Amino acid sequence: MSSPQSFLRQRGATKETPAKSVTEEQTPRQRREEVVWGKTPGGEVFRVPTTHDVLTTLFHPGYPKSHLDLLNLGLLGLQLVVFFLLPRHASQIFFFFYFAFWRGAYDAGLGWILTKQSKKKWIVREVQRLGWLDADRRPAIRNWIRDQLAGKMGKDYSFDDLPLEYNTWLLFRQAVDVILVNDFLSYCMFAFSCFRVPDGLSFGVHVMRWLGGIVLIAFNLWVKTEAHNVVKDYGWYWGDVFFQRGALVFDGVFELAPHPMYSVGYAGYYGLSLIAGSYAVLFVSLAAHAAQFAFLVFFENPHIERMYGQPKAIAKRTPLFPSRPKSAPLPSCQGSAGSSTIASVVETPPLEADPADILSTPAATEGETATETDFDTEAEPDYDTPIADVINKKLSKHHQQRSIASSTSSNGGTDTSAVRHKKKAVSQHDLLNKYFRRDAVIVRNIDLLRANDAMLVLIVTYVLSISFLPRFSDQAMLHLHFVHALAWCLFHYVGLGYLLRAQSKNKYIVRHFMKNYHYSSNDGGGAIVEAFANWKAIYNLSMCMTYGKSCALSCIGVVWKTYAIPNGWTVGNELLRHTLGALLIGLHIWATMESYEVLGVFGWFFGDFFMEEFPANLEYTGIYRYLNNPEAMGGAAWFGLALVSGSKLVLSLAVVRHLANWWFLSYVENPHMRKLYGDSLRKEAGFVKVMKSVASKNARILESRAGKHAPELKRVVKEVKGTFDKVYEETADAVEEFLAKSRPRISEVVEDTKILLQQSRERLVITRVASDLSAYDKSKYKVSIIPSSSGSNTFHLGEPITVKWQAPHKHSRKDWIGLYRVGANKSTLLTKTSSLGMWVPVHDEEWDGDVFLGLSRPPSPRDSKNGTVTFKSNTLPWLVGQYEIRYHHDGKYNVMSLDGPIEISVDKPAELDFTSVRESLMHIVPLCLDSDPSLIPESCKSPSTPNPNFPSSLGPDDAEADDRDPDDFSFWSEQQAKRICLAIEQLFNVEYAPEVVVADANLTALANRILLSKEILTT
Repeated sequence: MSSPQSFLRQRGATKETPAKSVTEEQTPRQRREEVVWGKTPGGEVFRVPTTHDVLTTLFHPGYPKSHLDLLNLGLLGLQLVVFFLLPRHASQIFFFFYFAFWRGAYDAGLGWILTKQSKKKWIVREVQRLGWLDADRRPAIRNWIRDQLAGKMGKDYSFDDLPLEYNTWLLFRQAVDVILVNDFLSYCMFAFSCFRVPDGLSFGVHVMRWLGGIVLIAFNLWVKTEAHNVVKDYGWYWGDVFFQRGALVFDGVFELAPHPMYSVGYAGYYGLSLIAGSYAVLFVSLAAHAAQFAFLVFFENPHIERMYGQPKAIAKRTPLFPSRPKSAPLPSCQGSAGSSTIASVVETPPLEADPADILSTPAATEGETATETDFDTEAEPDYDTPIADVINKKLSKHHQQRSIASSTSSNGGTDTSAVRHKKKAVSQHDLLNKYFRRDAVIVRNIDLLRANDAMLVLIVTYVLSISFLPRFSDQAMLHLHFVHALAWCLFHYVGLGYLLRAQSKNKYIVRHFMKNYHYSSNDGGGAIVEAFANWKAIYNLSMCMTYGKSCALSCIGVVWKTYAIPNGWTVGNELLRHTLGALLIGLHIWATMESYEVLGVFGWFFGDFFMEEFPANLEYTGIYRYLNNPEAMGGAAWFGLALVSGSKLVLSLAVVRHLANWWFLSYVENPHMRKLYGDSLRKEAGFVKVMKSVASKNARILESRAGKHAPELKRVVKEVKGTFDKVYEETADAVEEFLAKSRPRISEVVEDTKILLQQSRERLVITRVASDLSAYDKSKYKVSIIPSSSGSNTFHLGEPITVKWQAPHKHSRKDWIGLYRVGANKSTLLTKTSSLGMWVPVHDEEWDGDVFLGLSRPPSPRDSKNGTVTFKSNTLPWLVGQYEIRYHHDGKYNVMSLDGPIEISVDKPAELDFTSVRESLMHIVPLCLDSDPSLIPESCKSPSTPNPNFPSSLGPDDAEADDRDPDDFSFWSEQQAKRICLAIEQLFNVEYAPEVVVADANLTALANRILLSKEILTT
């Protein structure tokens, strides 16, 4: 006997079916009498009666009219009466709002209701809750609904024999008919009330306008008619949100345009706008059409995705050109079984696939149309490959635990003719991650630490600023240039200084690129190279903008606006100011060139902050022979410009730049130099030594000539020097003391902020308290945790947690159990924090997600007083720590029982080597993937015992499995990749973005990445 599913037929046949079915040979009468079967969400199969379209049942006098039909006809007649009675202007206003009401009822009202029905079966549950179709609870309402529905259906309709879902759909159809028909007529009445003949147009234009409008209206009617012929009443009235009637096949007009009923199916709106000659009708048509597209985007498409979408695994490595069993001349084999098996392998004819199809972009779900064809690719026959090689590969499958990509053969004496090594098949997943890595698309994936993205943001910001900048006065523009130059100066020295300081302390920039971007396994220093390359570009950009803004644009924008060419160069100090300014600018240029000559590109871009391959030695040559920090002279041009312009704004910029540079040298560069070079740093440069030597010599000469006044002068000099030293030391001590005292406080504030943010997420809950708690005996509630696989209350991260519960006979069916961090709730009587999704209902079969269904169930589950629930997947905590279990009453937050604590932990490897890291991943990755056999690596599965004889048959996917690395794994959602990232961070203290884990999707590659990251970040 066939299963109920076999009776569910499709409304159309796919075009790929080459053979004629039996039904194609039936007579038209037999096809008309073909039985259509439906199936409710509960599994009940029923015969779907014949339905009639709304126009026939509403306007044909031979069909009886229900009360809702009479209401519909009354509303339609009322519109016609109002149209003829009201003045034209009043009619326009009335029908504008009247059409807006019905359009809102369609797109917003039906969209909201259908979304709830699609997700939670809300309409059916409400009908059941209100008892409208229950003969015992509401017999009068039930009889009235039965009379309304039975009169509109054919002889094959039996109200009592059909399930609740189908009768609810028929009742819903009646309400939809009222909305759709009135929506259409109110739009027509509004268009007719706005009808006019535009002035200034020729007779030919009017003719073309009317002809175009009529053609668009006729096209609209044809599209709607054809669409109804394809989807029938079942699709027209969204029957698939109530019950299933086979797989929808969208052909015919649905191949003309995407969503023809919502796109080209509204061409009549614009045709009527042309005929009416009114912009008001056109704009109302555009608004109504946009509302219909909103209905499509927010309800229709998500429902189709939920109902018919077939999600594909993420990061599944399907070879572009998979190997297939080769067709080869059969060697002589002993034994009939082996011969028949080999014959079954080679008898399959090869299929050729179009490379364009193979390389096409994968979709998230299956296509919407029914014209899909699956192609199987097969390699060309290779007659040089023995069948024995294929057999040996099959029999040795899963014996090797290490990745194919990373393992090497250790059998030097192995005969290469017996074992053939093949290159790992290329997959589209690997190619995509090779050429694309979170590339910026418009403003998506913008990363300001990537130079290209930073420049993009900078260009867009400047263009928008220039476009929307209002007109300012000369004085305001001067201050704007000053603020601009000041911002770039602070960004260059302070902003980039903090970034470089973080790189020196914990390799922040390298860590950022290592976390967010995927690098191939053979590219060991990829993150360092890319981080340094982007740093160089950003630093050079900032330097150009800082110095360019100060020396060029500020000269134009600030200096030029405050500069006036002197009338007399020899009068006053004009010539002196210009001469000294030019000398300072020249000194700036010379010092910068000398510094670059000594530092080279490595030192110029602070290469020792990033790369450690270069030898750590110091050479005091060139300008560094005389000065430790010649960069301080690099600001001379700023003071030179201040002298030339005579501007206080430029002088203030020079002072700010000098202080910012001093901060950069003191708190960024010098600490890193001491960290890197230690005692090899000299304390005094040549210039300082010479000056001190000259000063000491002159002091001795002065002392010898001072005679009896020498002691007094010496005392005064020591006091002055001591005063300066004391002030400097006290200032330094005060700053150090302030930093020492503020550092723990700042750290404490940061930690408190993190805790508050975490708690704020947990406390985003409105605590609901039950009012009937006194009717329940709390002593009869008990919840206990079943020990883990290790026999204790310590669970490994990702390990399912099973909880045993016990409750009174008449406990609420809405009871639920939550998992909380220990200490998150101070009260043991009431829960005041959110479970963050870590909860399960006691009776899971009576819930749809987080919505209690409340539908009638068989009596046996309701009699249960105890049972078990399991926390797994998204209901598990994915952070290590201590947690407790709380049993809650009636969907509220009253705690009836609790148990705990339990410990969520991870097994950190004792040694950090490839074997231990890979073994840790082999344990944690399957748990993060919910132990789904279709996702977890083959190397993590229990190895099957190979058959000593050649297997009786080879499945169609065996060759593809041969090409696949046994360490490969895939995902159903990015959430699973996030779990792996959290687990790796807690196991190895290395952060990765989910995109990096998805790009690897291989145990060996991930283990090598972790080892490389630890090596880079710990050196």
